[in-house]
Amino acid sequence: MMPSTVALARVPVDRATGYERRKRLFDIAVAAVLLVLLAPLVALVAALVALRLGRPVLFRQIRPGRHGQPFLMVKFRTMRIDDSAVGPSGDEQRLTPFGHLLRSTSLDELPSLWNVLRGDMSLVGPRPLLTEYLDRYSPEQARRHEVRPGITGLAQVRGRNAVSWEEKFAHDTWYVDNRSFRLDLRILLATVTTVLTRRGIAAAGTRTAHEFHGSGSSTRQLEDVSL
Repeated sequence: MMPSTVALARVPVDRATGYERRKRLFDIAVAAVLLVLLAPLVALVAALVALRLGRPVLFRQIRPGRHGQPFLMVKFRTMRIDDSAVGPSGDEQRLTPFGHLLRSTSLDELPSLWNVLRGDMSLVGPRPLLTEYLDRYSPEQARRHEVRPGITGLAQVRGRNAVSWEEKFAHDTWYVDNRSFRLDLRILLATVTTVLTRRGIAAAGTRTAHEFHGSGSSTRQLEDVSL
């Protein structure tokens, strides 16, 4: 069982260094194997996206990575492109039923394995969010950028979009302080259950997630976060 608060001693530098090396090797090996094994599925999803949503098939966007350094994240596109004839529309209106299916099954994340192979991301870590959020984090929340962002993370298996931004960030910083290879494996296993049950796909009252505008509190204690 994991401790019940984020107010814990941080991972010692020497232990973190060895862990980061092992984690990087694990990320490379798993991402490479999955890209080969899942190539037929990737090709199928790409074809369906082209058929249902048109081109481009991939969604590319600059996101902040480790230490806030920008990188180009790639995913399968799940939203239709704005129609200039009717003007811009929000994410809620542009997300198609097919795109919602891709998100709920996490199939839209498959191209991000390339980001993992490149070293932009890890299999496990805080999710890479929008660059405009960087100035909205409290100092404690900004610590989520001390590690590589992940395809999945503690916040994703502890509520995903169904929990508040403050709770997500509390999980992120707890992970930063307590990260270990064993914890990563537990999060990966828990992710399988989360994806299969499709829990927490969207925030209350929306089909996507609410925008983060900042919070008045810099820290939040976690309840039991055992997996």
